[in-house]
Amino acid sequence: MTNSRALDGVTVLDATQILAGPFATMHMSDMGANVIKIEKPGGGDDTRRIGPPFINGESAAFLQLNRNKRSIVLDLRADKGKETFKRLAEKSDILIENGRPGAMDRLGLGYSHISAINPAIVYCSISGFGLSGPYSKRPGFDLIAQGMSGQMAINGDVGGPPLKVGVPIADLNAGMFALHAIEAAYIRRLRTGEGQHVETSLLEAGLAYTVWESAFYFATGVVPPRIGSTHRLIAPYQSFATKDGHMNVGAANQNNWVRLVNAIGREDLLEDSRFDSNASRLENVNALREQLDATFQTKTTGEWLPILDEAGTPAGPIFEMDEVWANEQVLARDMRVTTEHPVAGDVDNIGIAVKMHGTPGRIETAAPTLGQHTDEILEFAGYSADEIESLKSEGVAGPEAGAK
Repeated sequence: MTNSRALDGVTVLDATQILAGPFATMHMSDMGANVIKIEKPGGGDDTRRIGPPFINGESAAFLQLNRNKRSIVLDLRADKGKETFKRLAEKSDILIENGRPGAMDRLGLGYSHISAINPAIVYCSISGFGLSGPYSKRPGFDLIAQGMSGQMAINGDVGGPPLKVGVPIADLNAGMFALHAIEAAYIRRLRTGEGQHVETSLLEAGLAYTVWESAFYFATGVVPPRIGSTHRLIAPYQSFATKDGHMNVGAANQNNWVRLVNAIGREDLLEDSRFDSNASRLENVNALREQLDATFQTKTTGEWLPILDEAGTPAGPIFEMDEVWANEQVLARDMRVTTEHPVAGDVDNIGIAVKMHGTPGRIETAAPTLGQHTDEILEFAGYSADEIESLKSEGVAGPEAGAK
């Protein structure tokens, strides 16, 4: 293992805000990329104002998403602001933006403009619905994408209303798909020297995760119903009530089913024809749940889990967030990391989910204050000290950008 990281030496020009784009660039910064965060005049990334909670005036949401990055406020409406952006793009390997389709083109900063000065750049666009199609000009948000991708229709209890997934899954998935496309395009660039434009959308990112449900519909022509915490193709594979709460049990094949009923003293279920195969258990899933709930409610979750673990049956608790962040396995995997912020103080961050044993990622710095790195970013772009002061005094760059 070395001190180097996989993306050391890669420069990313990050013209994104809120969630999908910053989530993608956060992962690149963790892996060593030099991420230059371009923020708009008048307060920067809108996430800086999302809350509560705030920590000493800093948004907890912004602090979570923007570690390891450097910030400059740049007025892209000003000619000198556009010129500065182009100078940064010329020195960058990757550019990522998530404005409404056409916005960067109107500024003269779209892919055709940037690739003319840097043909090797990997330029990524994230939008609500994609750059083509009848909905391409519509604004998009996670909630809208969850509804239109089918995710809300399949999420919720049997007979209940559609429910939004608890996390902003379309936004987060769009960020991950963007990251996947960027790194794939960058690998190709290393081989050929050619850059390209890649894009994804919240709608497609949400739709791509309806794997089981779309397969069900394609195969049967039947609209899949809401099924609560059960699985569409496997039973039992769901949450069950215990004496003091709930737990998850996943008997995902016949061997696991046999181990489960033996472990809980319900060998009689092996003789019940309603439950003799996965297909029959799916057909009688409500009756199956009644049988297992009745048994599981005789002990607490804490009593059942060691029994199931010893039997080799996959099972686990359903943690609240305080339990998640106190869990020994979570902590052993370095998934809670503390950074020191100049205003907010000590800030806890979610750790790096991918462990690279040769070039591990690192969380080195907290999210930047607004425009914190203006001078060093402009110096990187090739500006002299006098030119930097001129850009700042004219309101083109720095925390006061756009004020004149």
